[in-house]
Amino acid sequence: MNKKVISLLASGLLIGSFAANAQLIDEKNVTITMDLQPILQLDMSTSSQLDFVFDEIDDYYAGITLYGATILKVSSTVSWDLYAVGRSTGSTAAGMWDQQIDYGSNNTNAIDQLPLSLLELRQSQPNAGAAAATGTSGVDYRAAFTASGTPSALNSLYVNAGGMTPPTLADKYIGGHSGVTGTGDFLPGGSYLTQTGTTSNYYYAIDYRILPGLPAIFPNAAVADGTAFLDIVTVNAAGNYAEPGVYTMYVQYVLLEDQ
Repeated sequence: MNKKVISLLASGLLIGSFAANAQLIDEKNVTITMDLQPILQLDMSTSSQLDFVFDEIDDYYAGITLYGATILKVSSTVSWDLYAVGRSTGSTAAGMWDQQIDYGSNNTNAIDQLPLSLLELRQSQPNAGAAAATGTSGVDYRAAFTASGTPSALNSLYVNAGGMTPPTLADKYIGGHSGVTGTGDFLPGGSYLTQTGTTSNYYYAIDYRILPGLPAIFPNAAVADGTAFLDIVTVNAAGNYAEPGVYTMYVQYVLLEDQ
C-alpha cells in the first residue's frame, strides 16, 4: 500500500472518530413570569331598596325587622377585613338621614335630623377575626336585637364623617378588625365557594331593624362603640320627637385588605 492510500485511510479514520464523539448544541431560553394579582371580591345579594313603613302603633313600639335582607359573600387571596358604614348625602346634616318628604309638621318639637346609627344590624355568625378589638359595645353585629324599652348600642351602625376612614379598634367589624399587631385581627384568604355553609367566615346574612319607640325618639341610636347615645331626646331635649316624613340613607359594605 502506497503512502497516499495510507494517508487517506488515516484521515478517514480521524474524521469518523471526530463525528462519533462530537455533539452540537444550540440552546434558547423561555422566561416564565407569574403575576399573582391580589383579589378582593364581595358579592352582595339584596333588594335595591329596603322599606320600613311605620303606619301602625305596634310598629313604633316594637320596631320593624327585615330578616336576612342582605347576603354578603367574600372571596379573597389576601387577609381581609369587612365592615359596614352608614352614608347619606348630608342634605339635612352630616351623619343624618336625608329627608325627602316633610309631612307638614310645624311643631317646634319635631326634629328632622335623625342619626344614621338608628339603623341596627345583626349578622348571622360571629366575627372570627376580632381578637384585637377593644370596644365595649361588641366586636361585631352578632348580638340579638334588644327588646323595646332596653336601650342598647350593641347593634348600632358604624358612622364616620363621610370619608373612607375604617372603624377603629373600639368599633364593630363584620369580619376581621383594625390593627396590624398580633394575630387574630383579620380573616385569611379564602372563598365562600369552598367554605360552604351558613356558618362560614365568608358568608354573612344581615338583618336590619329600626325601632322608633313611643314617642319616636329612636332610643338605640348611638355611637357604634357605645360611648354615647344619639337618640333625639339625648341630643336635643325632652319632649322632642322625630318629624313625620320620608327619609333615606344607605349602607356601604367595605371589603379591604388588612393593614
